[in-house]
Amino acid sequence: MKPKGFVRRTRQREVILEVLRGTKCHPTADWVYQEVRKEMPHVSLGTIYRNLKTLSEHGEIQELAFGATHSRFDANKELHYHFVCEECGLIEDLDMPVVEGLEEKVAERGYEVTSHRLEFYGLCPDCANNNSMGRAN
Repeated sequence: MKPKGFVRRTRQREVILEVLRGTKCHPTADWVYQEVRKEMPHVSLGTIYRNLKTLSEHGEIQELAFGATHSRFDANKELHYHFVCEECGLIEDLDMPVVEGLEEKVAERGYEVTSHRLEFYGLCPDCANNNSMGRAN
């Protein structure tokens, strides 16, 4: 069995990683497919899905499921928080320090923690502003 983080490098995987590392958004597989096709026109959607799964399983990227029908993908492997807008669907990394010790506090209760992920939900600044303007009328 290959260790986590070790994945054979193929041209498709390299291009997928380049695409993901080159965006701040958290794209769907379909978006990644459209971007990869610009460099590799004959790549199939199935190839994109298989490679995203492999990259995620080996810790090269994060697969994010926010209760939506499609997973999103993130090349930022560092522990960080996300904000999900419930109005427009925007998903953003939050530039703020990660709270230290959360995993230890859970482990103190007898749980064996391997990792954690934290998301915030609500309205992004644009949607919050639009909603407040709508209420003023």
